[in-house]
Amino acid sequence: MHIRCETLSDHTAIAEVNTLAFGQENEAKLVEEIRRSDCYISELSLVAEVENVVVGHILFSYINLAGEETLKVLGLAPLAVHPQFQRQGIGSALIKAGLELADKRREPIVIVLGHPHFYTRFGFQSSIVYDIESPFPVPEDVFMVKPLQNYHQRYKGKVVYPKAFQGV
Repeated sequence: MHIRCETLSDHTAIAEVNTLAFGQENEAKLVEEIRRSDCYISELSLVAEVENVVVGHILFSYINLAGEETLKVLGLAPLAVHPQFQRQGIGSALIKAGLELADKRREPIVIVLGHPHFYTRFGFQSSIVYDIESPFPVPEDVFMVKPLQNYHQRYKGKVVYPKAFQGV
């Protein structure tokens, strides 16, 4: 398996992986919308390849954290692995690679809505621990935060997702 930044020629394969992984097109459309927005960070859109075929994708993009001031933070969404390649460590490898790149970029924090049993393995904790509030009602344990080296306590408040996320 090889992990690298996405290229223009990967877009169709990324859409297919997201559609197959989620059983719907919403996440594939989300990726397209984020790419067209000012929230997109090309070096944090990663693909996993097996024998030169894209089998996984992860996207970290900017979302806002509205507190005493509005701050840009990273949102992790979506993470997709082709169904034939799930449960082989590809998603975990994508998360580790993405978090490492985000840390090198000096990003302060990553926010995810996902399965706690999966994401806590990578250091994510309930957002409540960091005084970060979800913009919609969800169980406390599924809205999570991972502080990176550049984290500071001023990163608190309510998450505001950009317009690109409205269709998901």
